Amino acid sequence: MEEKNYNRPIDAHLFPEGTTRCSFTQFTIWMTFLTIVQLWGLYAMYNIFRYGLGVTHLDDYFGFGLWIAIDLAVIALGAGAFFTGFLRYILNIDPLKNIINLAVIFGFICYTGATVLLILDIGQPLRAWFSYWHPNVHSMLTEVIFCITAYSIVLMIEYIPMLFEQRQLNRIPILRHIAHNLHVTMPLFAGIGAFLSTFHQGSLGGMYGVLIGRPYVFRDAFFIWPWTFFLFILSAAASGPTLTVLIAAIMEKFTGKKLVSHDVKALMGKIAGTMLLVYLIFKFMDTAAWIWSIAPRAGLTFDQFFYGWIYGKWLLFTELIICGIVPCYMLLNKNMRANPTLLYTAAILNCTGITINRYVLTVQNLAMPSMPFDQWVTYTPNWAEWAPTFLVIAYGASLLSLSYRYLPVFPQEIELNGGPVK
Repeated sequence: MEEKNYNRPIDAHLFPEGTTRCSFTQFTIWMTFLTIVQLWGLYAMYNIFRYGLGVTHLDDYFGFGLWIAIDLAVIALGAGAFFTGFLRYILNIDPLKNIINLAVIFGFICYTGATVLLILDIGQPLRAWFSYWHPNVHSMLTEVIFCITAYSIVLMIEYIPMLFEQRQLNRIPILRHIAHNLHVTMPLFAGIGAFLSTFHQGSLGGMYGVLIGRPYVFRDAFFIWPWTFFLFILSAAASGPTLTVLIAAIMEKFTGKKLVSHDVKALMGKIAGTMLLVYLIFKFMDTAAWIWSIAPRAGLTFDQFFYGWIYGKWLLFTELIICGIVPCYMLLNKNMRANPTLLYTAAILNCTGITINRYVLTVQNLAMPSMPFDQWVTYTPNWAEWAPTFLVIAYGASLLSLSYRYLPVFPQEIELNGGPVK
């Protein structure tokens, strides 16, 4: 008679074959904590939907605030999905097969989470469908919303093969057949995703670049686009892969297992470092043109773009030097990439720099006086803005946790942890 193992999780038959997971009790405690955070966020959303944006600190000055800054940051950092997919399926860089599943899941989290915050920020969510049925064809945001929606669908399609490869679902012939055929056609979806994501990343930057009354962000055109269009694409490609590496490292810390080999992480770091170098070259050119050409034409000096500590020059220095040049050097240095601590440090600095960039383009840009009689204004988000933000983070952690527990996300997991479990 087979001996029963009472320490074995009750849902162990659902795990990817050959792997182990934490006990069901531990998993339930973790998911309960995440659920509480999400309920707090839902309570804030209820108040916003019922009473309007007046319960937040958004006002006539700051129509864009925490949510848009976070949206732009997570969409840039979620670019690991489209860029890694492009590298894996279009350029056929084979080692990336070991991290592409994580990139797809995290990209899906970023895009769907950003959509939740956008629904809150438009103020009248019941009219969200107007963006599709009555589009403003002269606005870059129209292209953004169509591309984000379409790319979210692409990410969903890329997620389906993992879902259907779950041990129980994979026993159903038609689901197994669908998963196999989607794997075969994945290069097509990767190409479509790269196209969609590239253009909406660029249009988000282009939206700022055409604001002629906002000299902090206004830029001259390169062909028909303000060059912020290209800066946003490059910065997303430079930061997305590093956050994917960080997420893998965080999951390894929580699970106590090796999920992705360091060689794959170092390769992602090298790719991100190369893209970061390209981005920084153009970013420094942009900064020089802004200081010595665009600002003087607007009758402004460099010092007038900054105010006090909250909108100080330290932000620009931190973005370009500490979170720009420093991680770029670290990511391009082979010996530093070989050290996990240094690789993760460089990844954190890189992601921080892109987040600062999105923050200053959104908040500091709006805080700066746009008329001679205006004054600098400050903005601090309140609980009604923070709660939905943490809801999105908890939602992402929940989806990652469920995917890791029940789906074959990491092809290298068994090999890196001593072979199949008996």
